[in-house]
Amino acid sequence: MAAYILRRVLWSVPFLFVVSLIAFAIIQAPPGDYLTTYAARLEAAGQQVNYARLETLRERFALDDPFLIQYQKWITNIIFHGDFGISFEFQQPVSELIGDRMLLSIVLATSTLLFTWAVALPIGIYSAVRQYTVGDYFISILGFLGLATPNFLLALALMYYGVVYLGADVTGLYSPEYANAPWSWAKFVDLLKHLIIPVIIVGTASTASLIRIMRANLLDELFKPYVTTARAKGLSEFKVLMKYPVRLALNPFVSTIGWAFPQIISGSTIVAVVLSLPTSDPLMLDALLSQDMYLAGAFILMLSVLSIIGMLVSDILLALVDPRIRYR
Repeated sequence: MAAYILRRVLWSVPFLFVVSLIAFAIIQAPPGDYLTTYAARLEAAGQQVNYARLETLRERFALDDPFLIQYQKWITNIIFHGDFGISFEFQQPVSELIGDRMLLSIVLATSTLLFTWAVALPIGIYSAVRQYTVGDYFISILGFLGLATPNFLLALALMYYGVVYLGADVTGLYSPEYANAPWSWAKFVDLLKHLIIPVIIVGTASTASLIRIMRANLLDELFKPYVTTARAKGLSEFKVLMKYPVRLALNPFVSTIGWAFPQIISGSTIVAVVLSLPTSDPLMLDALLSQDMYLAGAFILMLSVLSIIGMLVSDILLALVDPRIRYR
């Protein structure tokens, strides 16, 4: 196992280079650059464009350099100096802009993943064991509704319910008095309280999907000969269920770690905008729309790193959970 982990980590290094190159190419694929987008916005607003200043800024940020030279400067500064560049839009170092937002996005993604597992695992087991009962049909209906309901629509509905019936604002991740306050235990507790609504909204579709997956996988295992043999040995039904078929049916849960983090972070953009969440999603959307290449590139690179780490963790956990999987 140790040799496999080391091999995977070493293979991740060239893979990250390739991903960063592709990410940088995608950001520069649209015609023009940040300055042309900025000039177009000024003209649309009826303001005068100072083209001489734009040319000065173009030279300052080396936007006319060949693609490979721009990429080489960007990736070299990241590797050796931890410098992701300067945001054109905000005129601030990218590392300062994405630090707190990426941290909050990871906290939201982790909380959503734990919520998804905690809800989907017992409900999926119950639905499989009680196949074709009233409870199974009821869970199936809720699951289909969860898959069919867009997250942003659920967010709007909860916002309306909170304001009209509870008189509470469910947007944001902090109370007003903690929004700009330094980190403390009280601020952390306030963050946990405000995480409940976003976690439920973002995790609804994933929970509904995993319930169906868990039910299907467990049904495949329940009627196999080894389960019948375990029952014949006199084991209790709970022990038979939890020790054998449930353990083998856990594979989809463990494998979700690889894609859950980047999917939750990048897939909750509309929800983050609707709920005014100070996560990375709204800032990444603005960076892509304005062609702020260093800011957008940093976000895409961070999501790629999370994907690689998630895949590695899920592969290791799969080997621990499922005795049929061995890496040699």
